Amino acid sequence: MNGTSASLGEIEALKAAHTAPKVDILICPPATLLNRLSVAAAGSAIATGGEDCHAAENGAHTGDISAEMLVDAGASHVIVGHSERRADHHESDADVRAKAGAALRAGLTAVICLGESLDQREGGETLDVIGSQLAGSLPDGLTGANAVIAYEPIWAIGTGKIPTIEQIEEVHDFIRAELVKRFDAEGDKMRVLYGGSVKPSNAAEIFAVGNVDGALVGGASLKADDFSPIIAALEAAKG
Repeated sequence: MNGTSASLGEIEALKAAHTAPKVDILICPPATLLNRLSVAAAGSAIATGGEDCHAAENGAHTGDISAEMLVDAGASHVIVGHSERRADHHESDADVRAKAGAALRAGLTAVICLGESLDQREGGETLDVIGSQLAGSLPDGLTGANAVIAYEPIWAIGTGKIPTIEQIEEVHDFIRAELVKRFDAEGDKMRVLYGGSVKPSNAAEIFAVGNVDGALVGGASLKADDFSPIIAALEAAKG
């Protein structure tokens, strides 16, 4: 819940800085800015997406937005299951699974988020939690082309705290193994992103981890001056 019309200038700065990027760049703004940002990004290498969607195609769901509406506004992606949605709106794995299914129905790429709380991390439950969320939140029919998985330890979002590189590697390797187990070759093609206090100062170290294919960037994506170095770090690591 950040950004007004004044923020749209940041897209111009990103376009100027990344005219031919070696990696994919996706911006998921508030719904109020999605169409205008999609128009501003047209003709560039920057894709746009929604921050959430409803599972239904239409109906009496005042205040909600369907995946089809996001497509109409110019989106190619949608984030589902973000920890803030799970916490603030009590979304279950089944809810997230239904929303991801709606994204597939509408032709969107689903960015499906997973992550453990601090209590779960300290209790040694991380892999059990992630395994359960993978099983419950991912619908059938996912491929490397229509799904992205984002691991975001809840305790690291906006706190400045970050797991150790070894902890990130453990979880990402586990996610990759579970994806391959369920989706075979497509599971190896799905990108697995890390999210949680990613910033220019730590991006290169995070991107050096083998099964980290990119980042789900929060606060550092609000300004082009902060987001652009993260993009450059990913290009250097993976491009």
